[in-house]
Amino acid sequence: MRLVIIGNGAAAFAALIRANELGVKPIMIGYGTIGGTCVNVGCVPSKRMLRIGELYKKVRDLTGQDIYPDFFKAFEDKEEIVSTLRKEKYEDVLNSYDVEYIEGKAYFISPREVKVGNRVIEGDKFIIATGSSPYIPFKLRSYWTNVEALSPDRKISSLGIIGGRALALEFAQMYKRLGIEVVMFERSKRILPNWEPEISLAVQRYLSEDEGIFIVTGAEIKEIVETQSGSKIIRTNKGEAEVDEVLFATGRKPNVDLNLEAANVKLNEKGGILVNDELQTTNPNIYAAGDVIGDLMLESLAGKEGSIAAENAILNAHKKIDRMSIPQVVFIEPNVARVGLTYSEAIEKGYKVDYRVVKMRNVAKARILREDEGLIKMNVDKESKKILGVQMFGKYAAEVINEAALAIRLRATIDDIIDTVHVFPTMAESLKIAALAFYRDVEKMSCCVD
Repeated sequence: MRLVIIGNGAAAFAALIRANELGVKPIMIGYGTIGGTCVNVGCVPSKRMLRIGELYKKVRDLTGQDIYPDFFKAFEDKEEIVSTLRKEKYEDVLNSYDVEYIEGKAYFISPREVKVGNRVIEGDKFIIATGSSPYIPFKLRSYWTNVEALSPDRKISSLGIIGGRALALEFAQMYKRLGIEVVMFERSKRILPNWEPEISLAVQRYLSEDEGIFIVTGAEIKEIVETQSGSKIIRTNKGEAEVDEVLFATGRKPNVDLNLEAANVKLNEKGGILVNDELQTTNPNIYAAGDVIGDLMLESLAGKEGSIAAENAILNAHKKIDRMSIPQVVFIEPNVARVGLTYSEAIEKGYKVDYRVVKMRNVAKARILREDEGLIKMNVDKESKKILGVQMFGKYAAEVINEAALAIRLRATIDDIIDTVHVFPTMAESLKIAALAFYRDVEKMSCCVD
């Protein structure tokens, strides 16, 4: 079989590795910096910058002094990690597998052929894993996306962020903790609008009151004016703000500039590649994986999809992903994490839903750490007691949510969680306490009562 993988990020590399495991040497066509978004201008550098900000905030809290990291040295620090991981996890990995790697941009010229430069490449099966790019809703001479914000060419004193979801929140906290004034504009009534209201409102209060980030919700951007001095004036229905720079955190668009019509591949309503549950496109010999689908844009999901796409393409294995158990995290500190259905989503699907909301102050480890900000909400099916969804705002929520994801993947009940002995004291106990809250008042429990 001649398998052609288009892309060089997480989904593409997962497909390459799985293909080799199945005895297939693929052709990989890569365009742009190897490793894609996550390692270069996404997950890896942003989380390092957030970590630097977290450490300095702890110092300020402990000493009472206004100590901030050196602006440019902080970004230099993350660059070392980025370059190291790109080499170890992508460049070195590529060299360790059996693959023909071609640099260049691919365009389909028929259902079974792509052109790269002057070369025409035929394939029996294709996997499209070309990722996504920032969506920019305004035309400006200059602006920032995640790319520029992670490698700024100058120090700024104020930043205006358009958006109120994961990327916006992470960059807002990142820059605020670097000592930069931040104002965020979100068009919905609350930030994280598709999350549980208890969670999004708690996060909004924390970022506003504890972090000092100015958040404007229900904001309709009228115009953004660039001044002669280089600053930007953001005019909205709720007033205006002048800032040194504007960061667009308004979502991402799938990279579908591949002449897909020639391949009989159609797009979905989100502008991504239309696939079925097995990641097969409208051309049965072409699969797609990762951000290019236009669904949840997550590094972990892209990797899983790349592997499954390869297996389905090579073996016709008919594998699918349990989308209900896909966890998501906003890596502000404390973390915000979710998996499964929200209360309203579960109701829409016909479930009879019960839920509990438990504050992190009821988790002993949170008190020990003096990090008891936040809460956890658990939704369950009233009849079966199966866990339908969990959302958290709290210390180490990004780690804890994996247990919740496994519980939903296995269709576990609250009794399964309760009957599992959890280490004391840990933040993972928050799941067990949330499950216990369906039976008793957790405010009136000793630390280790089962």
